[in-house]
Amino acid sequence: MKKIELKIKGMDCAEEVAILKKAVGPLIGGEDHLSFDVLKAKMTVELEDDAMVEKIQNSVKKTGMEAIPLEKISSSEEPQASKAKFVDKKFLTTIASGIFLLSGFFLHLYFHKSIADIVKGGHDHHSMPLLSIVFYGFSIISAIWFVLPNAILAVRTLRPNINLLMTLAVIGAVTIGEWFEGATVIFLFAISLYLESWSVARARRAIESLLQVAPPVARYLSAEGKIEEKLVEEIPVNSIVLVRPGEKIALDGIITKGTSSINESMITGESIPVTKTIGDSIFAGTLNEESSIEFKVTKPANDTTLARIIRMVEEGQARKAPSEQWVEKFARYYTPLMLLMAVGVAVIPPIFLGEWSKWFYNALVLLVIGCPCALVISTPVSIVAGLTRAARNGILIKGGVFLENIGQMSLLAMDKTGTITYGKPQVEKIIPLNNHTEAELLEIAAALEQHSNHPLARSILEKAKQSKINPLTATEYTVLPGKGAYGLIDGQKFWIGSHKMIEELGEETEEFHTLARNLEDEAHTVVAICNKKHICGVITLKDQIRANVKDIVKELKETGIKKVILLTGDNQQTAEAVGNALGIDEVHAQLLPEDKVKMVRDLSQENKVIMIGDGINDTPALASAHIGIAMAGMGTDAAIETADIALMSDNIEKIPWLIQHSHKTLRIIQQNIIFSISIKVLFIILTFLGISNLWMAIAADMGATIIVVFNALRLLK
Repeated sequence: MKKIELKIKGMDCAEEVAILKKAVGPLIGGEDHLSFDVLKAKMTVELEDDAMVEKIQNSVKKTGMEAIPLEKISSSEEPQASKAKFVDKKFLTTIASGIFLLSGFFLHLYFHKSIADIVKGGHDHHSMPLLSIVFYGFSIISAIWFVLPNAILAVRTLRPNINLLMTLAVIGAVTIGEWFEGATVIFLFAISLYLESWSVARARRAIESLLQVAPPVARYLSAEGKIEEKLVEEIPVNSIVLVRPGEKIALDGIITKGTSSINESMITGESIPVTKTIGDSIFAGTLNEESSIEFKVTKPANDTTLARIIRMVEEGQARKAPSEQWVEKFARYYTPLMLLMAVGVAVIPPIFLGEWSKWFYNALVLLVIGCPCALVISTPVSIVAGLTRAARNGILIKGGVFLENIGQMSLLAMDKTGTITYGKPQVEKIIPLNNHTEAELLEIAAALEQHSNHPLARSILEKAKQSKINPLTATEYTVLPGKGAYGLIDGQKFWIGSHKMIEELGEETEEFHTLARNLEDEAHTVVAICNKKHICGVITLKDQIRANVKDIVKELKETGIKKVILLTGDNQQTAEAVGNALGIDEVHAQLLPEDKVKMVRDLSQENKVIMIGDGINDTPALASAHIGIAMAGMGTDAAIETADIALMSDNIEKIPWLIQHSHKTLRIIQQNIIFSISIKVLFIILTFLGISNLWMAIAADMGATIIVVFNALRLLK
């Protein structure tokens, strides 16, 4: 099957998604072949025949919306086209409705001299000027323009929705001569719909602002050596791009010439610029502050770190939070229930009490109260705002479900290297044994470590380079997972690895055991080298603990995390020394990747577990936790793709903020849900007491929509 993406003008919330599923689903063999991105107003359809696209467009048109294949809309035209052709049209019809409503009202007032007579509702009518009725009629037609097609579709598909409730309320009001109230109801509902469009557009612009961080064009060196300016989409990988001081970097790459200070806050959320020089990676959207640099492009424009962040924030909406799922399910049953209740109020009481017109009017009020606008719109806007705010702070969350759930976790497990340490261990000591020299140890170690990407291996190679050691050649290199490796050097077999590896090989002596234990007690990581004859020596490394980790552990517990656990492949003594210094509750050391997975699974049986790791070696453990958080290594592909949440700045001090942000998001969602439902309950009671009327009900509903939308948008600040 082929996937076709369509821009849907007029799709702003879950209500329109439900309408589109009913309209398009039967044409393509079911709703399973449809997916939606409300934030980008996009519908993806799985088709076997491209000829179906026109039929789908016609079906969408009948709902009052419009479908245009994305391939026919350029990225530069899309936002303007959407705004000009749909949002402005809805705005204009709403304004027209308001003008007609006011005209009819003032004319009505001129004849009656009393506002109370006009707005009190009920059925003590005075004669109404014909011209007022005409103005009210035009007001209704203008406001109902985008509502009526969806109401008709609701009848055809036997699925009552907000639009049907409003349409029935207006028709009922007109039937009993309440022209003013009918016009007021649909006008205020039109304002509510426009507010809904505006709030989604606000969230949409917040995401688009991320995209606009990267410049659309860049200067690169052509094959002839000339500097040419081109759109970033047209610049091939491996091209050399020039960036002047004060300009934004357009693509991901590696610096080939120059040194400068780079502001990476738009990616990491960190405001302090970072000095970058030849060989360092730089990222699209970041700002070159000091000097001119040249860099080699490593990724195309559609695959930069920034592009992936934007794409994943957008895709994150599809993973609905529990509260969002609950609201949608509630609205699905609530709307038909209110419709049945309204029918009951219109029919049952008059049978026993009489006054058919009075109870019919009360039924119309119930229909208006039944509109769950505020409830339906509040949760998705809150989630999108929460995801966007986190992205601005350098935290990529893969969906609302993770944003909401992380605030409910009780246990946090952390890897050591690269998580609570910087992941850049430095060689501290080189201790030769059995008549070997420091130079020989570095030669052997460098020969073996050339085959490894482990942080310890890179540090040893860097030390060898600084010491101007020419590495020997190692063959038949074999990794011993979690322990070390071995290979042949000049026909002789050498091992390099941990204290544990030496024990398992049976090569450990009392002298080596004492030496290694003393070093480990001082928080050194011990790398031993041996051959079949003896232990050749020891290289020790130390990794610096990240600043403020002890304070971060304390903050985590203040946010509701009951226990912090360290999981590491390092030796027990080193791990315990680090854990004790930081106030960590439990330390589990000398763990292989499969041991970490087992440990996380065991912990997850009785606790809700967050696992934080580097996203590469710890991927299995990240996947086993309730929520996996990766230290994204400023764009490490494996980290961003595999974890539920990625820290773009490799800074765990953002975790307490993230948990607090989750608490705030959930609190706002709960406030909105409770407030929306409370308004409904209040007006149901007022209706049965005979106190409320149509315009009061819709005014309250619109006011509730405004309040919950603005409450949700507080998360963007």
